[in-house]
Amino acid sequence: MDKSTFEDRKAIINGPMHGSLRHDSAHKHVTGTADYIDDIPEPADLLHGAVGLSDRAHAEILSIDLSAVAAHPGVVWVFTGKDVPGINDVSSNGSHDEPLLAETLVQFHGQPIFAVIAETRDAARRAAQLAKIDYRDLPHWSDIDGALANGSPLVITPMTLHRGEPETEMTNAAMRLKGQMRIGGQEHFYLEGHIAVAIPGEDDEVTVWSSTQHPSEIQHIVGHVLDIPSNAVTVNVRRMGGGFGGKETQGNQFAALAAIAAKKLGRAIKFRPDRDEDMSATGKRHDFLVDYELGFDAEGRIHAVDATYAARCGFSSDLSGPVTDRALFHADSSYFYPHVHLTSKPLKTHTVSNTAFRGFGGPQGMLGAERFIEEIAYAVGKDPLDVRKLNFYGQPGSGRTLTPYHQEVEDNIIARIVEELEETAEYRARRNAIIAFNRDSRYIRKGIALTPVKFGISFTMTAFNQAGALVHIYQDGSIHLNHGGTEMGQGLYTKVAQVLADSFQVDIDRVKITATTTAKVPNTSATAASSGSDLNGMAAYDAARQIKERLVAFAAEKWDVGAADVVFLPNRVRVGEIEIPFPDFIKQAYLARVQLSAAGFYKTPKIHWDRKAGRGTPFYYFAYGASCTEVSIDTLTGEYLIDRTDILHDVGRSLNPAIDMGQVEGAFVQGLGWLTTEELWWDDKGRLRTHAPSTYKIPLASDRPKIFNVRLAEWSENTEATIGRSKAVGEPPLMLAISVLEALSMAVASVANYKVCPRLDAPATPERVLMAVERMKRV
Repeated sequence: MDKSTFEDRKAIINGPMHGSLRHDSAHKHVTGTADYIDDIPEPADLLHGAVGLSDRAHAEILSIDLSAVAAHPGVVWVFTGKDVPGINDVSSNGSHDEPLLAETLVQFHGQPIFAVIAETRDAARRAAQLAKIDYRDLPHWSDIDGALANGSPLVITPMTLHRGEPETEMTNAAMRLKGQMRIGGQEHFYLEGHIAVAIPGEDDEVTVWSSTQHPSEIQHIVGHVLDIPSNAVTVNVRRMGGGFGGKETQGNQFAALAAIAAKKLGRAIKFRPDRDEDMSATGKRHDFLVDYELGFDAEGRIHAVDATYAARCGFSSDLSGPVTDRALFHADSSYFYPHVHLTSKPLKTHTVSNTAFRGFGGPQGMLGAERFIEEIAYAVGKDPLDVRKLNFYGQPGSGRTLTPYHQEVEDNIIARIVEELEETAEYRARRNAIIAFNRDSRYIRKGIALTPVKFGISFTMTAFNQAGALVHIYQDGSIHLNHGGTEMGQGLYTKVAQVLADSFQVDIDRVKITATTTAKVPNTSATAASSGSDLNGMAAYDAARQIKERLVAFAAEKWDVGAADVVFLPNRVRVGEIEIPFPDFIKQAYLARVQLSAAGFYKTPKIHWDRKAGRGTPFYYFAYGASCTEVSIDTLTGEYLIDRTDILHDVGRSLNPAIDMGQVEGAFVQGLGWLTTEELWWDDKGRLRTHAPSTYKIPLASDRPKIFNVRLAEWSENTEATIGRSKAVGEPPLMLAISVLEALSMAVASVANYKVCPRLDAPATPERVLMAVERMKRV
């Protein structure tokens, strides 16, 4: 090897920030060697648990006979809510409205009433079917219409956003319209379902392996049900086979049940519900009913918006408060509303409590806003894209930057994103060609739409915007990394490892990624709100900064140079005129008794929120994007194909473009499923009938757009001081799929020569598309 080649190799590191590095477990995923909880070698004497579920939607429990359950071969213990040592509650928000096991009242079909512990999983599941429970049925309603008709209570105090004079300006507007939109829910359908293993320890100690996005919450919940302090509970998470928000709170009950049985019996316990049980007993994305009134002028410029967002929340509050709040935060999408009044209506229903799902209410709010634009476009006879651009937020100083919650939009790049995509996707020419095609086609109709994304990044609960990380450097120069974020396939571990590799200028192979555990980093926030990289990346960076400051001080003193003369270079450190390999440098620092460990911490600056007043700055910054989708529908059957999608998405200065591209593509397809094929359905007895792959249809590989062009906005850089000037990528791209629904709507509208808005609700299943086509034929 010649000298120049050697110098080139010395000049770079493998896996710096902003590099397209593969996911750290990618090779394990495709070969099946990645260990999930069910792959961990089972401890000796492991027992298995199963839950007994109610078969009524709303009823008093008159009596429970579990004798046949207990007598079933292999059963070791059967327990109910009365056997919970501490508090029989697993609510995530302290509302105490979600019992671990129902005792006197069941409030949804599939609610856990008792648990069975047996020698085998099969024995536990079979025994759980043998209970004899007498009920007294009570009135129930399982949807928003039923809740409204029965005067259902709200699961949490609603929120209102108000700015300007919407009542007056609505009256004064040149044009007005009213409408209603139904937006369906969504099942998480992760590859790995819920699972927990609990192992009892000495005294009051218990260790739990849980498939959860929120280890600290599992720690708290287990402590509460066992009546022990958090320091006695250790929760471990190496990876999840998908989370999407469904493992933020929904893993609580399985971890709690396993821990109770483990401490009672002194043996390891595993709970792994069947897919049907998992889907029946755990929450989903909230479905919404949006009622709206719009005031606008003949050009399509919005003057006033008044809208109410009713949501099916289920029997308890869970995360419905912040979910419906975020729906209102995104009810503006990318548009400035001069005068606005928005109200949430989180309704109680006799269904499983709905919960977090990628976007956390934002997609529902944003979808409603795009319906507003579509309604206005048809009313004034313009291309919806022109109406969108007319109503975009403006630049600072334009007087068009204030959100309904009184936060200024200071980083607005939506116009540039949309204009660039409009040009590269050839939107105008293709739209004209599609209109011409529809004019001459008898049965097949096409549609095209270009829709924007503006998504606020941060937890709206200010306290959650904090993170910790623990970094050790060992004598041989290898680095140990632990932080509070959890890995669910999104590449968080890889990105944070890149931050450390970049900070110390070492190859990423030198950084050991370790499982998330409450024993190392305490009081962690959920890996949610798209904030995993922002928070944990900065916490790791802070830990590295502390260690580097000590190392620089050590080197400056030992070699008698200035601090500026100590420079970290690829896999080595320059001290004055000499260069020392990184492992040798660390060994010398150890011998000099330099502390080579640090706990990093980060809290998001600038944010604050007053929910009661409906004012504040809940978001640190916004992520932007746009998508253009073309579809074809068969007007005889309602079936459709997605012919092409073009996406341009803003991730700031990407920490890892390869991973971020995967997140954008995956989020789009998941959003596509939400808006087209995925339909939740409860029967008149309150039973969820779409509880398995046979009845619930997620997108297949064949459902992706035939032409799928995805690009990151490489020119973008976060104006805020995030890690590497990057932006969050977890949730925002899901809303790119709104272009699919809007394109389907245009295709349907062509049947009536684009005279009226089709008001196509979501999900736009082939049946729903066909019914909309039939409506258009009668216009």
